[in-house]
Amino acid sequence: MLHARILLLSASITLLSATQLFAQDGGIKIDTEKNNESDELLAMLEDMPEKPRYATATFKTTRVVTGHSIENTGKGVLDFRVNHRFGALQGGTATFFGLDDANTRIGFDYGITDWLMVGIGRNTFQKEVDGFTKIKILRQKEGKGMPVSLSYMGAMSVQGMPKPTLPPGQEYNFSNRLYYVNQLLVARKFNKWLSLQLMPTHIHYNLVPTTPEPNDLVAIGAGGRVKISNRVSINAEYYYQVPGTMQNGYVNTFSLGFDIETGGHVFQLMLTNSRAMTERAYIGQTPLQWAFDNSGAIHIGFNISRVFTIVRAKEFQGSRNSTW
Repeated sequence: MLHARILLLSASITLLSATQLFAQDGGIKIDTEKNNESDELLAMLEDMPEKPRYATATFKTTRVVTGHSIENTGKGVLDFRVNHRFGALQGGTATFFGLDDANTRIGFDYGITDWLMVGIGRNTFQKEVDGFTKIKILRQKEGKGMPVSLSYMGAMSVQGMPKPTLPPGQEYNFSNRLYYVNQLLVARKFNKWLSLQLMPTHIHYNLVPTTPEPNDLVAIGAGGRVKISNRVSINAEYYYQVPGTMQNGYVNTFSLGFDIETGGHVFQLMLTNSRAMTERAYIGQTPLQWAFDNSGAIHIGFNISRVFTIVRAKEFQGSRNSTW
């Protein structure tokens, strides 16, 4: 609508200017009020508010490494994701540097609107099924205006392992299998090659190993992306668990990755000290430090993303040149 108004006003100004020139050449007098109409139209153009310009492509995909990024899938777009985390590199040739042992997550993310995204996935790690929703709240604007983008991510997962053997008289309820996540994503794209993000996170465990351990974990995540070419970037993320909310025997997680874009695919290759791929596990239940010795573990992993347009935008409906 704004472009149409500008074109209409520009055409009106051109027509008035041509009329004035023709009248002057023919010796015809023009009413002073008519002479001022073009000035009034120009003033209207100057008074029109500019359409806000939002920062785009803060990250290459919807994940920084394992954790969520500020990005959503587009409206009507389905993102099919396959994630792998292998065993520890320390296994050496006996385990083919961990490649003999893999955890896998297969998931589907879908953009309901441009600001609302949902997803579901199934993990081989503890037979866990997870689902999430991600909502855009604020968008970073170029120039003056909103300096950051803000989204909310809420998730729930259910563990599918066989129930444990309990002492007589105790019951293992279905609710013991459930976990809940609340996370804010605060990101800023500083320029074409640098983006940073903070991820304050709350995780609730319905069941913890021992009574003294807390059911609620608070963690602060930080991540970033450095673009090194049009199709390749280096990504990293780290989650710090707030003391007093941690469970016994677990450490903070760090991941270093590379994003490689190839047409409709985005391939993410990473090194991480966590083999899990749900927030409750990789943020709050990573057992070993990032270290290449017997005290820690480093795992190779990768994410593959392939997008499909399920619902075409109205302007492309019926077009013979549109693709799926």
